[in-house]
Amino acid sequence: MGLFDLFKKKEEPAYDPTNISIKDLDKGFVFDYDLKTWIVKEVYEYDWGNNNFTKEFKVDSGDEVWYLHLEDDDEIFITVTKKVKIRAIDEDLPERIKKKEKPPKKLEYKGHTLYRDEETMGYFKPVDKETDDWDELISWEYYDDEDQYVLSIEQWGDDEFEAAFGKVAKEHQFSNILPGNN
Repeated sequence: MGLFDLFKKKEEPAYDPTNISIKDLDKGFVFDYDLKTWIVKEVYEYDWGNNNFTKEFKVDSGDEVWYLHLEDDDEIFITVTKKVKIRAIDEDLPERIKKKEKPPKKLEYKGHTLYRDEETMGYFKPVDKETDDWDELISWEYYDDEDQYVLSIEQWGDDEFEAAFGKVAKEHQFSNILPGNN
């Protein structure tokens, strides 16, 4: 740090430091959820068209890695999921999707009956990449009867599939949100 660096104007954060919320999360932030402290390792953005954007955060507690998906459309909607092998849901699921061009209306997973709720085509990119290249995907969201559990299936190209299973979360379940050292 040089002498003149002391006089440079510090960049203002994009959030109110006295009132940090889950909407302010960014790479390096830490927060408490489900009796653990998590750190945001990566930030992703989805473009679902019609000016509808969502964010996803890869978060790490030291012994687990989860994905926190955040949609802010009039009110905040949060899911916390963990990647699962698509064949653990149904061993023939990729072939069924390719044949019918969508997964079945109902799936059973880990003792939960989940129903297909949405099908959305969109684009994805890591926020911190220096490129404007977006990857195309199709996403299917499944929820149980109580809207407590979520199963997400994504198709990337013709043959690549990913799945994630987890819970719908409420904003009040996240606490001690602090910015990190980016």
